[in-house]
Amino acid sequence: MCRLFGMSGGQRRMHATFWLLEASDSLAAQSRRNPDGYGLATFAEDGTPEIKKRPAAAYDDEEFAREAKQEESRTFVAHVRYASTGKVAMENTHPFEQKGRVFAHNGVIGGLDSLDARLGDYASLVHGETDSERFFALITKGIDDSGGDVGEGIVTAVRWVARELPLYSLNFILADESDLWALRYPETHGLLMLERAPGGPTGVRHLDAASRAGTVRVRSAALASRPSVIFATEQMDEEAGWQPLASGQLVHVDSDLKCSSVKIDEPPAHLLTLADLEPHAAASQQEPEPLSSKAAPNASPSR
Repeated sequence: MCRLFGMSGGQRRMHATFWLLEASDSLAAQSRRNPDGYGLATFAEDGTPEIKKRPAAAYDDEEFAREAKQEESRTFVAHVRYASTGKVAMENTHPFEQKGRVFAHNGVIGGLDSLDARLGDYASLVHGETDSERFFALITKGIDDSGGDVGEGIVTAVRWVARELPLYSLNFILADESDLWALRYPETHGLLMLERAPGGPTGVRHLDAASRAGTVRVRSAALASRPSVIFATEQMDEEAGWQPLASGQLVHVDSDLKCSSVKIDEPPAHLLTLADLEPHAAASQQEPEPLSSKAAPNASPSR
């Protein structure tokens, strides 16, 4: 199953170090469960999105196996892909960028001919083959149609897809330079949220969090003294504050780390099951087994 991660540090930029497959001794096993690419999106000081991504399976990528990704941003979005739609290629690798926003998705959407027709001129924003990038373009269209209101644009796009298209899951994280939005819809896959106090539960601890499956690990020394909000496909540390988003819950984290949410109550009109998906797409949506706890990077916290 594709893995999602999003994080905001609020008004100030912060340094964080990412491993998108947790450690060199876990690469071979883990990347064969998520073999289709990985990416990390951040923002420059002027708000320009900066995306580092590769479509290669990590066990074929020695540079990836050696390197941690040390970045500075106010918001971060990371993704590890198991392809359901579209070949393994750079243009199909998450996160995607449109009009200064970045987007990563976990799920399957059908009826792509109908979705393409709905996009109209916004189809020009789609450079690859994925349902995810098309869905992002529909959200972008919704935002523009609503006068730049990101939340309203998301809700409009999600409701149209839920009403008109077969879908398995629409879970995603969307960010611009200052804000984050995260959706869980419907209840097919989980998505968790942590409002982390400065220093975590002890008040003095830097962030050092890793997914159970070993796909995403992040460290940030800055969060020993600063608050943050984090979204992830699964709980990444022992903090008690991790909470699952409800089915249909869209959460917005603003530049001051204030969190608000709206609920999309309408159930999907054409909900797919694993049995409805093609074998490769079905495999992409299944939960990987966790890695051994011995697989951990040997590196000091980032600045």
